[in-house]
Amino acid sequence: MTNIKDVAEKAGVSITTVSHVINKTRYVSDDLCSRVYDAMETLNYRPNTLARSLRSGRSRTIGLVIPDISNLFFAEISRKIEDKGFEYGYSVILCNTDDDREKEKRYIDVLLEKQVDGIIFISAGTEKQNIFKQLEMDIPIVVADRDIPSLTSDVVLIDNHEGGYDATHYLITLNHKRIACITGPSLTTPSALRVEGYKHALKDAGIPIDESLIRQGDFRYESGEICMRDLLNNPEPPTAVFVCNDMMALGAIRAIQEYGKKIPEQISLVGFDNIPLSKTAYPALTTMAQPIGDMAEMAVDLLVDRIQIKQKLKRNHEIEPDFKRMVLKAHLIERESCSVFIQ
Repeated sequence: MTNIKDVAEKAGVSITTVSHVINKTRYVSDDLCSRVYDAMETLNYRPNTLARSLRSGRSRTIGLVIPDISNLFFAEISRKIEDKGFEYGYSVILCNTDDDREKEKRYIDVLLEKQVDGIIFISAGTEKQNIFKQLEMDIPIVVADRDIPSLTSDVVLIDNHEGGYDATHYLITLNHKRIACITGPSLTTPSALRVEGYKHALKDAGIPIDESLIRQGDFRYESGEICMRDLLNNPEPPTAVFVCNDMMALGAIRAIQEYGKKIPEQISLVGFDNIPLSKTAYPALTTMAQPIGDMAEMAVDLLVDRIQIKQKLKRNHEIEPDFKRMVLKAHLIERESCSVFIQ
């Protein structure tokens, strides 16, 4: 079996140089790096990743915990996190929890057993019990797209309250007053804050909040369809709907069309996320666009920084710097699903 000594002899360098090239622990000239990589390819040499991680205390892997891979928002942010992690030389282990707290807990145990260097965490809820073990084991974490109260970690968020407010305000400027809202799970902070923003915008415009126009979905396509059918059967149906994510908005579009109503002539619709399907729907969906790429890059940047900080603290016994809280803005993208309401 080929070993590191064989690679060194083939490349005409020392074993130490080969080690530095593989582990990126010291600067090595481009010429020497090329010779080492050429030798590794010729000899079909593959470093023992497990042995390297045991020696260095780093596995060059990070975990990504998400609640629902079938939701295209999470699929998109997962891909961008994987791309950014790859740039840093990290492999990403994806764990899909299906919004199941127990499954989430088991996946975290798996990631800790795999000795990942850090975890990006998009929770199935707002509780932090499932990540206590990470905190106790001093594993760096970054929480994305969720706000978990009193949790000490780096966080990357969208201003969901403002996003909900802006979406509703836009419909109000189009002369809509009977505006419904299809929410996500009530305990999940993005949905709860978007609904607060919706109510705030109605209040500022002097429009009474009608609880009969609020329906709770689960962020999935089918729930948007079901909730929209229910709203259309209201004795006084809405003329516009703010839907708290695009997947449910796409389901709502189907329900409206099956009901025989026209979008936007008879009912306007605003979603949230700006997933790729939102612009290919018919009619194309007006939506609040989340900066998914920026969120993914910030989450990985923060995690890699925290991993490096943890390594330095172990060596130098320094005090860990304060955690960062990054809040990004969503912005409205006007397409074809909204129009002025004419009484």
